[in-house]
Amino acid sequence: MASRLLWASRAASCLRISVSHRGFSTVLKDFKYCDSHEWVKVEGSSATVGITDHAQDHLGDVVYVELPEVGTPVTQGEGFGAVESVKATSDINSPVSGKVVEVNEELNNAPGLINSSPYEKGWIIKVEISDAGQLNSLMDADKYSKFCEEEDAKH
Repeated sequence: MASRLLWASRAASCLRISVSHRGFSTVLKDFKYCDSHEWVKVEGSSATVGITDHAQDHLGDVVYVELPEVGTPVTQGEGFGAVESVKATSDINSPVSGKVVEVNEELNNAPGLINSSPYEKGWIIKVEISDAGQLNSLMDADKYSKFCEEEDAKH
């Protein structure tokens, strides 16, 4: 009996390890992605920006989001704010250049939306794009998925 219990607890601990690390994060097809784990969804000349499911998964529970002011210019690849989690503080880089036209004020009261809904309710800013050609330098969903797998394999 004791050996069966020992086996069961070992099996449970193995299962727990494999369950806690989700192998595949959600990656949405119609979005573009940065190698710094931000996503952008483009509608006309407007771009909605947030951090990816992969990024929020690695960060852990988000406790604070530093948002820019509406009207702030942003530059592709440069920081415009930060996400603070129980593990770390990470800069958020803009996938496109332009001007901030809206910020997600909900994140002031509910920063955990980035964890629970990174692509819908957890968006961070909306930007009026100044150079649509910059989108060509971003990754599509397939490339981003491969990028994440390779990055995770290194760690």
